[in-house]
Formats: sequence, structure tokens, C-alpha cells
Amino acid sequence: MQRRIRNRQEERFASCLCGSASCLLSSCCPSTYNSTISRLAFSFLLLLGTLVSIIMILPGMEENLKKIPGFCVGGSSIIGIENKVNCDIIVGYKSVYRMCFAMACFFFLFSIIMIRVRSSKDPRAAIQNGFWFFKFLVLVGITVGAFFIPDGDFNTVWYYFGMVGSFIFIIIQLILLIDFAHSWNQSWLEKAEEGNTKCWFAALLSVTFINYALAFTAIVLFYIFYTQLDDCTEHKVFISLNFIFCIIVSIVSILPKVQEAQPTSGLLQASLISLYTMYVTWSAMSNNPNRKCNPSLLSLVQSSSPTPAPGPTSAPGTTQWWDAQGIVGLIIFLFCTLYASIRSSNNAQVNRLMQTEEGQGLTASEEAPAEEDGVRRAVDNEEDGVTYSYSFFHFSLFLASLYIMMTLTNWYKPDTDYHAMQTSMPAVWVKISSSWIGLGLYLWTLVAPLVLPDRDFS
Repeated sequence: MQRRIRNRQEERFASCLCGSASCLLSSCCPSTYNSTISRLAFSFLLLLGTLVSIIMILPGMEENLKKIPGFCVGGSSIIGIENKVNCDIIVGYKSVYRMCFAMACFFFLFSIIMIRVRSSKDPRAAIQNGFWFFKFLVLVGITVGAFFIPDGDFNTVWYYFGMVGSFIFIIIQLILLIDFAHSWNQSWLEKAEEGNTKCWFAALLSVTFINYALAFTAIVLFYIFYTQLDDCTEHKVFISLNFIFCIIVSIVSILPKVQEAQPTSGLLQASLISLYTMYVTWSAMSNNPNRKCNPSLLSLVQSSSPTPAPGPTSAPGTTQWWDAQGIVGLIIFLFCTLYASIRSSNNAQVNRLMQTEEGQGLTASEEAPAEEDGVRRAVDNEEDGVTYSYSFFHFSLFLASLYIMMTLTNWYKPDTDYHAMQTSMPAVWVKISSSWIGLGLYLWTLVAPLVLPDRDFS
């Protein structure tokens, strides 16, 4: 019976997304005010734009992108402007920037519209939770318009917007990972208390050990491949500092006073945060323009150099944007985006940081009474108050659009004459400083109940 009810609700929601005008303009969509479904739908739009961006930088796609009028050498759609650039390299970069610019504008617009929406009684809540077909049309319209933006200073200005937005989003990703680790640890501890204690504690120990083993292995590899005896001082400092910081937060997480204030804190969370910190450190070092210190620098960077790149190379006629850290970053991004859409946390500190409340979902017995046909309809679960900040959620997706733009282009930017790509140390410092701030936030979640004992952090 429950499966049949769920299937009918999913079919109706699918019909809403498919764009039936009568459904979109009325209340026939049963999950119109279900916060989780709304978040998933917006995340789907973000992931759809991400997929399009990935397709645009696949090797060989530059030949098709060159055909866009005015987008490359000999273009005629913009009168009086001829783009004398290396199209094989630049068109994929430009396409990703314009696609992500459109997504960023779309989500920033909704972030402004949804400011101070307190409950589903606000008329703007209907825009948040419905009209999906029209919202999709708006996104498509902005995207089409973005491809006709002339170069000028657009790419340079948007590059710096991307750096700032990505800096903030890396911290948000770490907050989400902290929340995920807390929920994970709490769930397994509860199962250990219910029964089969040895099995669940063994699972916790195994996962923690694997995380620390991967983090330590990463540190060793960083010293081998990203440092030189007489060079790469910055990398040595980055690796050593983050190694020390990870040891500190790991020790703090199991201090008796911290355990007393937060019984569910432990090494599982610290190990996951340490592993993510090592990823951010790797990502930062991969943007160092010094090839001696960065063997993973892609061949499209400074491609006119007579010295062949030690990193990945491309076949003739194609451009290779992918590298290992970019793929890992994309996977983490997808996980965090989906988790942010479905999360229902009881971690008060993380909820304050993410502008959410403790999970309030639909319960079949209390909030979804059966109607005459025996089907329980999804009902308004935000009539008294929203379960998350609509505006902050869209702002997070706005930042996510900037982050995916920088990740897919490896934080590279074109040189002054648009003949090759280049990277710079500011990108390195943005990433590494975000890892330090993220570790500081995690440390604060551990010690806050001790520093401010009068505050309720339960």
C-alpha cells in the first residue's frame, strides 16, 4: 500500500516537472509545499547545467562550439568585433563561463526574491515550490543570452567573482561534510547501543582508519611529487601546516571535556575532515604555475612553451581540461549538493550556520491524512514556518555555480592575447586559506560548548 501511494505521488510530481500548464498553475501537484522536493528540483536544475558544462569541455567539442556565430575567429554575430583567439583552447572555457554565469544569475535572482520568506503563507512560497516549467524556461533564456555576451572584460571580471564564490563554497562544503560526519557517527553509535555492539564499533573503527590512512598516504605523495629539495617552499609549508592542524583537531575531538559536552563527537568526523583538507591542499598545489612544483599542470597552460608539460597531454586537435583533482572535486560537489537537498540534521551548530531548522518531514499518521480514494496526499509542512532559509539555499546554489565553473576550468584563465591558459598563485592562496578557515570552523563546533557554557548547543 505504501509503495503504491509513493508511486502515485512520484508520478504526479513528475508530471509537474514535465511542464503541464494546468498542473503548474494549480494545486494538483501533491508535493507543492514539500521542502525536500523543492530543494531536489532546484538541485536538479543545477546538476543539469553542470552536465551541459561538462559536455561543452569534452575533447572534440570545440569544433562544434566554433560554429556559434561570433564565438570565435571570423564570427559575424557581433558587428565590428572579431575574436582573434586560440579557439581550440578558449571556446570550451568561454562556454563553461557563460553556462555557469546563467546558472549563477538564475539562483541569485531567486535568492533576492526569497529574502525573508517565513512560511508557505507568503505568496512568494508558491514561486519557490511551483511553476517549474516556467522557471526552466527562464534558465534557458538567460543561458541563450549569456552566449552573446562579448568578451571585453567579462571573462576576467567573472574569474574573480568565481574565485570569491568558490572560496565561500569550499567552506560550505566542509560544513556539510561536518554535518554528514556527525549524523553518520550518531547513527552508528545508536545502532551499536541497540545491539551487535562489536560489529558497529568495528565498522566505525574501520572507516576511521581508512580515512586516516588515505590522508596520511596523500601527505606522503604530496612531499614526493609536489616538493623539491631546493624549491617549492610554499608547498612544504602548506602540507606541514595542514598535517599539524589535522592532528590538533583529531586530538581535540577526543578530549574528555569535549566528549562530555558532545558525546557523539569523535575520530570519525575528524578523519573525514582531515581527508577533505588533504584534498583541498592537493587542489591548491595543482594551481601553482611553477611546473617544477606542480607536475599535474595541464598541457593547455602556457602551451606555447617549448618545454613539454609533465602532466596530462592531449591528442592533436583536441583540448584536455580534465585532471584527477578536478574529477575528485566534481564528485565531492555532486555529493554535497545532493546532501544539502535532502539533509535533515539535529546538529544545532551546523543548522545555525546553514540557516536550517531541525528536520521536519511528513509523517503518514499525523500530517498526511488519507482522503476518500485511500491515498495520503502530501501536505503543506511549512505553514507555520519554513524548515530552511529559501534565500540562503539559493545563495548556496549561486556559490555552487561559481565553484563548478572554476572546477571545470581548473581555476585557469586566458592570457592577455587569448592564445593560452594560465594559472596564478592567488588561486592557490584562495584554496589553502579556505581549508584553514574550514578547519577553524570544525574546531569551533567542538569547543563552542566549553567556551560558551551558557549557550544551548544541543
